[in-house]
Amino acid sequence: MSTSPKGTLLIVAGPSGVGKSSLCKRLLREFETLHMSISFTTRQPRGTEVDGVAYHFVDVPRFEQMVADGAFAESAFVHGNHYGSSRDAIAGVLDTGDDVLFDIDYQGARQLKEAFPNARAVLLMPPSMAILESRLRGRDTDGEEVIQKRLAAARHELSQFELFDFAIVNDEFEHAYDALRGIYLSVRHQVGHLRPKLRALLNT
Repeated sequence: MSTSPKGTLLIVAGPSGVGKSSLCKRLLREFETLHMSISFTTRQPRGTEVDGVAYHFVDVPRFEQMVADGAFAESAFVHGNHYGSSRDAIAGVLDTGDDVLFDIDYQGARQLKEAFPNARAVLLMPPSMAILESRLRGRDTDGEEVIQKRLAAARHELSQFELFDFAIVNDEFEHAYDALRGIYLSVRHQVGHLRPKLRALLNT
């Protein structure tokens, strides 16, 4: 039996503008054994995107065949394109003892927790809806209609809080990062996560 513990699947979700990407990038920089999941998508590459780095780019027939084969742990149709996360790719990383990080919405989080019951999900929250609105407006990239849609979507996503194991209020980046880092480390030290190593220890 291998003495290496199985890896952790950590999900970070939250509304647009709440700061998910920045926190996830910081966590990835600190922990070499943490890997961002690379999704399959039917959309075309943008700019300098390289296949297998940002996404695995596939055509619609191949994506549909993968769906039929049950290849995806989660999938979604967003803005006219399909996206999906390979069940085998995730399991392959976890089996090495390394960890997989997802920056995804609540619907993807629900599917992932069904596919991988040991996954842990973190809901990232704004301090208030007023502050979230200010952050969205501060981007200066969206018109009023888009901002209102994002705020409505944010309320709906936050209403799904019962799905999550942890919640972090991103009121200040360093405080939020310390909380996310602490959650990640605590998950890695759960008895369930270390069960293979404990069993191997008892067999020596």
